[in-house]
Amino acid sequence: HSSPHTFVVPLCHEFIVVDRTTSKLQSAHQAMVAFLRFLFTLSTTLLPFAYTFAADIQMPPRPPSIVLTIAGSDSGGGAGIQADLKAIHTISEGKCHGCSAITCLTAQNSCGVTSLHSPPVEFLRSQLLAVEEDLYPSAVKIGMLGTKELADEVGSWLRKLKENGDKRAPFVVCDPVMITTSGHKLVDDTAKVAMIEKVFPYADLVTPNKFEAEELLGKTLCTPQDVEDGARAILAMGPRAVIIKGGHSLLEGNNKVVESEETNASVGYAQDYLLLSDESAAEGKPVKDKARLCDGSRGVWIRNDRYDSAHTHGTGCTLSSAIASAWAMGQRERDAVGSAKGGENIGALCAMRLVDACCVAKAYVNAGIARGVQLGKGPGPVVHTGFPDSYKNFPTIELSASSTSMSSFPAMQSYHSAKSSSSSAPALGRILPIVDTVEWIEQLVSTPGIEDVQLRFKDTTDYDVILDRIKRSSALCQSAGVRLWINDYWKAAIEAGGCFGIHLGQEDLASCVDAGGLDLIRDAGLAFGVSTHSYSELCAALGVHPSYISLGPVFSTQSKDVKFDPQGLETVRQWRSLIPPTIPLIAIGGIGNADVAKVVRGAGAECSAVIGAVTKADDVKKAVADLNAAME
Repeated sequence: HSSPHTFVVPLCHEFIVVDRTTSKLQSAHQAMVAFLRFLFTLSTTLLPFAYTFAADIQMPPRPPSIVLTIAGSDSGGGAGIQADLKAIHTISEGKCHGCSAITCLTAQNSCGVTSLHSPPVEFLRSQLLAVEEDLYPSAVKIGMLGTKELADEVGSWLRKLKENGDKRAPFVVCDPVMITTSGHKLVDDTAKVAMIEKVFPYADLVTPNKFEAEELLGKTLCTPQDVEDGARAILAMGPRAVIIKGGHSLLEGNNKVVESEETNASVGYAQDYLLLSDESAAEGKPVKDKARLCDGSRGVWIRNDRYDSAHTHGTGCTLSSAIASAWAMGQRERDAVGSAKGGENIGALCAMRLVDACCVAKAYVNAGIARGVQLGKGPGPVVHTGFPDSYKNFPTIELSASSTSMSSFPAMQSYHSAKSSSSSAPALGRILPIVDTVEWIEQLVSTPGIEDVQLRFKDTTDYDVILDRIKRSSALCQSAGVRLWINDYWKAAIEAGGCFGIHLGQEDLASCVDAGGLDLIRDAGLAFGVSTHSYSELCAALGVHPSYISLGPVFSTQSKDVKFDPQGLETVRQWRSLIPPTIPLIAIGGIGNADVAKVVRGAGAECSAVIGAVTKADDVKKAVADLNAAME
């Protein structure tokens, strides 16, 4: 303060003195203009850096989501309530809090169960009411219901919650524990019927293993087609979705199965079949009238390599609890975004719906099996790790359960890997400009530092016009030695010839697959890139073995109508760890200048897809040089 009547406002390294006594309007106007310019600079240049420093800002803590497990107790600590609570707390990394209601007490260790006791139904009712009144759950996992009376009680409680309009009904995962891993029945037929009639109609997902599915269906599952048909039959029993777990191969427990390519695939892989009702699949779907490969209403096979390990005790309990917790994490974020609760606005987490939760939970269980060790005389339990962070355990969504291998598209390597690699695979450029006209293609191919360019336009559906634009762009790129990627129009790109690769979004990927396009693209020798926005979309992209995978929008963007929230830098880091290092990662969305590109590179992206950073630049050559330097 220079005097009691004036104050100094520092704005963008300039100082404006405002006289309080005379209230000079011109000075006030100048101050306001400068301040607005300052805010605009922050919003367009510095806002992305907020993701880097967000962790250092002390926000009021958000309470975790409540996840209730209704199941039996395992005195050996490997399954049941004990496994459930460990899964709830570890996969969510503090974002979920586990509560429990005990349905039965077991005396067991790693060698087996020696005794079982079911508390009175009244005591189970008291537990449920106690939790409901004070710790209302976001999600519920249901495990062993050993008697008809217990199943009736849980069914009545679920019906009350589902029909209560005052609060949102919890998401319900039912693990129909009926048969041990060795094939021994744990519940009688009256309990099974009560579970089907009283619990299934209020379940958002049921998770039987092979033996339990066969018990529910009264038939043996011998082939992948049997599994798919069985899932449809179980869905008709009332739940909104079913996943038949693939921990047991189709050859186990069945001497009648003939070995074939189909059944052998279930030996080499642990693959679960997930089927959703149309109503369930529509929740959170970005484009309502267009399908994706990861849409559960199509039925999806979620695959991991099978570990040759006996230490798998508690995998079923762990998977169902992990699914419930992952879904609750997503709902927690959706509830907080745009509210006063301080949501992190992370796109992939906000998009955590049922298929995503199943993919994440499968990765979690797979990591636990990989680390399993023997603790007693019998098989050891699955180990409880954290939220998935390695491509080695992350699953794929496969086009068919019978496929044992799929030819990859032409491999690419990142610019950075190529420096020390002996691979002959072409190196993806550090930036991928995306433009919508042939004129921009012509300008960019003569710009130093441009190695790849993508043509994306939406202003016409006339095939002849599309084909002409691609042909002209292809000729320009070929003459300049620049690789041309075509967005969406894969048929025209194949016909035009001379293109280097195709890029598809998730909806266009599904329609391409349905039309047999992947084989045509592969036969044409074209490279292939896929967009991703969520965990299930990432699994689907990994399942087609692309040349690169993109993630977006990293930051807010106005370049197109985006159906997903911004991902942030943490999701970029996570994607890089979940994608094999041999597949380059491209970041897209809101990368408006070199400073932002540098931050994205620091998070793990090897290439930045840019639009306005190039097309709106005053000096295109300088902008390209700066962007390349930032992505070094």
